[in-house]
Amino acid sequence: MMLDDTTKYEIFRNRDETYSGQFYMGVRSTGIFCRPGCPARTPKAENCLFFQNAEGALKAGYRPCKRCHPMNMPGEASALIKKLINLVESDPERRWSEKDLLANGVDPSTARRQFKSRFGMTFSAYVRQCNLAKARQCLAQGDSVIEAQLCAGFDSPSGFRVAFAKTFGQSPKDVKISPLLIDWIDTPLGTMVTICDEQEVYLAEFTVRKNLQGQLEKLTTAYKRPILPGRNDITMLVETQIKSYFHGSLKSFDLPIKTTGTDFQNGVWQALCDIPYGQTRSYAQLATAIGNDKAFRAVASSNARNGLAIIIPCHRVINKGGALGGYAGGLDKKRWLLDHEARVSKSSNRAAAP
Repeated sequence: MMLDDTTKYEIFRNRDETYSGQFYMGVRSTGIFCRPGCPARTPKAENCLFFQNAEGALKAGYRPCKRCHPMNMPGEASALIKKLINLVESDPERRWSEKDLLANGVDPSTARRQFKSRFGMTFSAYVRQCNLAKARQCLAQGDSVIEAQLCAGFDSPSGFRVAFAKTFGQSPKDVKISPLLIDWIDTPLGTMVTICDEQEVYLAEFTVRKNLQGQLEKLTTAYKRPILPGRNDITMLVETQIKSYFHGSLKSFDLPIKTTGTDFQNGVWQALCDIPYGQTRSYAQLATAIGNDKAFRAVASSNARNGLAIIIPCHRVINKGGALGGYAGGLDKKRWLLDHEARVSKSSNRAAAP
């Protein structure tokens, strides 16, 4: 499954960003190194040297490219986004206007574009959602509607009720449950989205996952809870373990998970968790493991509906003949994950040998 240097060079030549963060290219003639998708002119193949990670390129004396910024995670929040989020958190009562952004050295159109790209909403919409989320939490804790309205920064009671109902599908006085919180984690394979409450993690997926929107709608329908931007202790626990997995120091997740599936699907997902780190199983073998040899097609379907990527390791299931099969996050990611686990397992075995 490992890519040879010729294939890697073609990936750079085609500026294929789907492999960003999976390997790096050093350019002997300039002394810089880049990530796949770099917009700079591709050098001659004989001047290129490939590295598994950015650390290897740095140790070899190469400098980060100033055009593709290979030291940043793919999909990582920009400095501008981080700055704006910090501004909102530091002054939650303010109604952020374009004038406020300009006063903080931020171009409003740039803020709008970057927030839309990362979160699927503009900066003003993000602020509005955060304020409404605070209002809902106030109501869930027993505060009055007027207190929640003021917490959200609304002067008009009717405007607050309309905005609240449009976001949550119910009036403020009917609030009885807290929302699910959505947040983003940067990884070497791109951004992952997480959805948690105060007790469990409901979803962890790459943002490029097929039908991600359908997964979100499934959660809101199943639990009748809105999904709003925010993070909590569970989110931070998920982030810590995901990063440890990519670092190679964690092989088994220990997270309070909440699966949303049928009894059959839950059985398949449990069997996935029983596949040892660094190993694979075929769909047929997984069907046998759950006691139904003929259910390999249903097993494959259940794999595709797994909403906890990596945590429930559906990437460890391949076709009987050894081909990768499918993966909702993209076959390039499945290949990387299997190669990563194989490398870590091999390294661990060498270290354990007498």
